[in-house]
Amino acid sequence: MTPFTPPGIDWIGLSPVVIVLGAGVVGMLVEAFVGRRHRRIVQLVLALAATAAAFLAVAYLWVDIVAGPDAPGGRTLVAGAYLEDGPALFAQGTIAVLAFLGLLVIADRTSLREDAFAPQAAAVPGTEYEDQVRRAGLVQTEVYPLVMFAVGGMMVFPAAGDLLTMFIALEVLSLPLYLLAGLARRRRLLSQEASLKYFLLGAFASAFFLFGTALLYGFAGSVRLTDISQAILLTSGLDGLLIAGVLLVLVGLLFKVGAAPFHAWTPDVYQGAPTPITGFMAACTKVAAFGAILRVVYVVMPGLEWEFQALTWGVAILTIVVGTVLALVQTDVKRMLAYSSIAHAGFLLVGVFSMVQQGISSVLFYLVAYGLATIGAFGVVTLVRERDAEGNVTGEATHIAQWAGLGRRNPGLAVAFTVFLLSFAGIPLTAGFIGKFAVFSAAAAGDAVPLVVVGVLASAVAAFFYVRLIVLMFFTAPDGDSTTVVTSEGLSAVAIGITAAATIVLGVLPGPVLALATEAARFLP
Repeated sequence: MTPFTPPGIDWIGLSPVVIVLGAGVVGMLVEAFVGRRHRRIVQLVLALAATAAAFLAVAYLWVDIVAGPDAPGGRTLVAGAYLEDGPALFAQGTIAVLAFLGLLVIADRTSLREDAFAPQAAAVPGTEYEDQVRRAGLVQTEVYPLVMFAVGGMMVFPAAGDLLTMFIALEVLSLPLYLLAGLARRRRLLSQEASLKYFLLGAFASAFFLFGTALLYGFAGSVRLTDISQAILLTSGLDGLLIAGVLLVLVGLLFKVGAAPFHAWTPDVYQGAPTPITGFMAACTKVAAFGAILRVVYVVMPGLEWEFQALTWGVAILTIVVGTVLALVQTDVKRMLAYSSIAHAGFLLVGVFSMVQQGISSVLFYLVAYGLATIGAFGVVTLVRERDAEGNVTGEATHIAQWAGLGRRNPGLAVAFTVFLLSFAGIPLTAGFIGKFAVFSAAAAGDAVPLVVVGVLASAVAAFFYVRLIVLMFFTAPDGDSTTVVTSEGLSAVAIGITAAATIVLGVLPGPVLALATEAARFLP
């Protein structure tokens, strides 16, 4: 009998993931051993330090593996289960930056020392117990280790070398998000409904992914992506296990990015979840999921592009149309941004299904541009609140009509939100324009002209609901004094300022990041 040889583990290569997951474990110990008075600041410093250290580790690995003429371009770790190449490192670095900025919004508190999270997640909404824990000033600091575990899963997802590792990463990133979506301080029932919907539909998507993995194992005798790719090249004709397996795996991945027709969870979860978590989830999850989709499409499917072209193009077009059309009729800012995210998932799929090398780099850049604008936009939403009849500041003012006159009450916040909306619309001199131009150029180079036509037309239509909100903020008189911008500790303002500046800089000087994305656009065979 052949003795079992355990795989060697390169801890330096795994350092970005180890740092983040280690911070999550330490964060759980902080909950047990650090006093309640100091717990929040310890958790925040630990989470911010971990994401910053993870980014530095990614930068070190980038120089060692990707940059330079003598760099190997990639390597396999943990017996091939974890891949360290350009797309994986680029996605991990992007996730680390966006998570750092998202944590600033998550940690921010108003002048009343209230954050966005329920003081006690186990309290039944509307009960006397919930009022007691709110008056006691309890803080839900478990949020920070949950975010760290989600970030750890997100970092493994685009670097997975086989479908089982990819599935485990999918669950590690999803389970904390299911919990975080149900922790909103206000509108508790809506938040818990969003959490339950996300969990149930996410469980179905995970089951599809796992069933597809089993079918592909039956086809290729392996769950490793390179082995499946080689088996496809050696197969003459279409195999039932192969077609069904690829379809089910794609269903699981497309669910995570909110692509139609697997998008039903997106508007409800985006609206019901705590707004800082919505921004974090919308930005970071898309980076991780599209990193995984790129790896599956460009490693496994090059021999199947003709067989799946009608399906993949149809999904991209349907996603763009559904997101754009339904965003037009929304009256809630968070739901509008949710359908906007669906449309952007469609634009990203245009780059993914271009099936050319340029498509990889264009999608990577688009993810940076979209992630920055998303963190900033939801950071703005957290600061715009409504007043009750007594003048007390209550929940977030998410109805579009409540944003009328925001440019007069707080010009700086309105200008920043305008920058994000213009980037979403793809207006020149913003990062969003460069991202859309890049993915459309890649699709044209890949002879996917119908996708380009639909994308350009949808972008023109989508500009309407973005500009409508800009006009409402600057050129419409406010309706009474029912809306205000709350005073906070300033962490959200820092995140908003950084993301707004980065959105403009990437729109004016995109060259360095585009060069990095181009350098990263090489998967390990």
